[in-house]
Amino acid sequence: MTKKIFGYELVIDLYGCDKSIISSKKKLQEYIDKLCKLIKMKKYGKTLLPYFGEKAAYTKGYSLVQLIETSSVTGHFSDFWGTAYINIFSCRKYDKDLAKKFTSKFFKAKKTKTKFLMR
Repeated sequence: MTKKIFGYELVIDLYGCDKSIISSKKKLQEYIDKLCKLIKMKKYGKTLLPYFGEKAAYTKGYSLVQLIETSSVTGHFSDFWGTAYINIFSCRKYDKDLAKKFTSKFFKAKKTKTKFLMR
């Protein structure tokens, strides 16, 4: 039996990010717009960018949800820790190395860890 691949998921954990970028709704919108163009993903609907978790310093920050025609891009950002957690999932192949490099550079991360899954 041949295993069928449904989709490809890149999980990116970024540490030591520029806090002025991860705490800016405008910059996060710019990130998702540029990322989708770069990896040739067509956005489906508007980007959701709520800011919440304000009851504790370590939980507050933006979350990002962008549906794409082949699945979604999600992100969670911690103002307190200066970290970002991005997931790019798509049923269509994309350049994972380009996505990783762009994301790390955009957020000016000092350290980046990734996992790539074929599901």
